[in-house]
Amino acid sequence: MNNDADNDRILNPEITSSDGNENTLRPREMRDYIGQDKVKSNLSVFIHSAKKRGVALDHILLYGPPGLGKTTLSRIIANEMGVDINVTAGPAIERTMDIASILSSLQENSVLFIDEIHRLNRVIEEVLYPAMEDFFIDMILGKGLMPRSVRVPLKHFTLIGATTRAGMLSAPLRDRFGVICRLEMYSPEELSLILRRSARILDINITPQACTEISRRSRGTPRLANRLLKRLRDFAEFYNSDTITLEIAINGLSQLDVDPLGLDNVDVNILKTIINKFDGGPVGLETLAAATNEDAHTIEDIYEPYLIQLGFISRTSRGRVCTNHAYNHLGIKPPAPRDNSLFELLDSYDHTSKDGLHE
Repeated sequence: MNNDADNDRILNPEITSSDGNENTLRPREMRDYIGQDKVKSNLSVFIHSAKKRGVALDHILLYGPPGLGKTTLSRIIANEMGVDINVTAGPAIERTMDIASILSSLQENSVLFIDEIHRLNRVIEEVLYPAMEDFFIDMILGKGLMPRSVRVPLKHFTLIGATTRAGMLSAPLRDRFGVICRLEMYSPEELSLILRRSARILDINITPQACTEISRRSRGTPRLANRLLKRLRDFAEFYNSDTITLEIAINGLSQLDVDPLGLDNVDVNILKTIINKFDGGPVGLETLAAATNEDAHTIEDIYEPYLIQLGFISRTSRGRVCTNHAYNHLGIKPPAPRDNSLFELLDSYDHTSKDGLHE
């Protein structure tokens, strides 16, 4: 559903074609990586200790919403360790021979980064278990009646897995990560620092007020902030200005349908659909996806987290419900309070029900 439209969406936190020069903006050292202070502090300790002992880092799981810098952080870890990094993605590893080839080519103490690790199939996971724990893999050679198993030793390595859906990882795989780090959404102040750094690299003049305005509308995501910066550079050039001013930023963001809270027309459509078609909710995820012509997983992973963070949507066992904050933001009169005592009683008996969430 609507996947092409989502790829063109300015506020899509996944990598899109407009992020072609994203690598030039990635910091290469921990000291240049802005935000995630707790994660950086702990990783710096682990890196220092591993280097001092001359061993590979423990395996690391990075999880959190897309666009927060999981790939960047993995490259910094490899750089700080002074080792090579091999980058792949869960969906790209289809056969056991694929993962066996990757693992057997790794150098001592090097880093293997697997993005979207939650999308690995179970057969590939089973190959990873002994590789992560004991640094060997078992290969089956031969076919027919005389196959034989050969144990192939591996060099010590660090697996860094990145995921936006940590809950989808199997328990055996998750338990094999010695370090688990959650990346949090960025504050407007942190995004302003990132924007100023990116502007220097891209040779863009921008006022502090414009930086603040962009950071407020970037949904706590550096990738979105950098994307908006590049688009507003186009507006500045269109207006024959060598600087992105506050006025240009406000006008440009309005043209891009990015409102003062960082919502776009897709977010607004989701909220209005819940309000107008389902009386404000509750509505199940699959029903909402069908009504908005959006993919259910996209709603759950991309749109919904920010709407929940703003307090516009509440997730209950019966489904999604729009709050009064959403009504007020859209300029719609909130409905009269309903007697939810019966539903609250039902919820008290079934906190773990997923019927309303996934139907």
